[in-house]
Amino acid sequence: MHVFVTGATGFVGRAVVNELLTAGHTVTGLARSDEAAASLTAKGVKVLRGSFRDAEIIKQGAREADGVINLAFDHDFSKYIQNCLDEKATIETLGSVLIGTNKPLITTSGTFGLSKGSEPSTEDEVIDYEQSMSIRSRNEKVVSRFAEQDVRACVIRLPPTVHGEEDHAFIDRLVALAHSQGNAIYIDEGLNRWPAVHRHDAARLYRLALEKGVAGSKYHAVGEEGVRLKDIAEAIGQNLGLPAVSKSLEEMGKLDGFMPTAGTLDGFISMVMSLDNPISSNKTQGLLGWEPVGPKLLDDIKAGVYAQK
Repeated sequence: MHVFVTGATGFVGRAVVNELLTAGHTVTGLARSDEAAASLTAKGVKVLRGSFRDAEIIKQGAREADGVINLAFDHDFSKYIQNCLDEKATIETLGSVLIGTNKPLITTSGTFGLSKGSEPSTEDEVIDYEQSMSIRSRNEKVVSRFAEQDVRACVIRLPPTVHGEEDHAFIDRLVALAHSQGNAIYIDEGLNRWPAVHRHDAARLYRLALEKGVAGSKYHAVGEEGVRLKDIAEAIGQNLGLPAVSKSLEEMGKLDGFMPTAGTLDGFISMVMSLDNPISSNKTQGLLGWEPVGPKLLDDIKAGVYAQK
């Protein structure tokens, strides 16, 4: 299968491209810079120059491919709402040229849109798209519409911690915060949980969804159902030789640069740190034959994967 990948040189994208090539697929990767283009060319990947915001460029990539994996997303959280709207536009553009083809369109969402409760949320849980943390999850509705128009459109829900070498997301930010504050922070008792997955396990799931995914399906890229934030902070502290300390949400909000306000995205990082988000991937594993085998999150932290950042 020839696959068009947006976000092909990102943290997850690089792993997905490698997984596809190893499995015998060919790839066209979207690249904005000479450096990105060169890295793809070195792997034997065909390069399409442009941005995921260039509608005609990504239409071309989708039209020429047997399937599409959309991983492009701007991770500047200061403009998170606009980034989600940009992603929606990208999905709409890609899907528009795949209608009636039954070609796969694999897109990305997150687990934070699912309700927070004592039991892990499943793939079948209905998301409340109106809650503030569901802004990105609303794009799943676009995917569902294309699934009804003979596009084999599926969603991969990533946990907040896709971890591994070169990760610059939430765990990396917590490590940077620990460096700056002289201690590793968790909120209140730190009993809230984050799901996690290793980067290479996530990449394998994207490939399996491309090959075997069912239109309209939501798959959970979750290797660990829930890792306590206190345990994450203690692992960071252990690796850096710093204490792990508790702070209130208000105290963390000040460090975050904003005061946390209910119902808004002010204090985004502090709100994320306070969320309890246990997630199951049992159905995903059964349907696609996916088995997470990569290192655990705490093992990566304790091994120093993030200490050199």
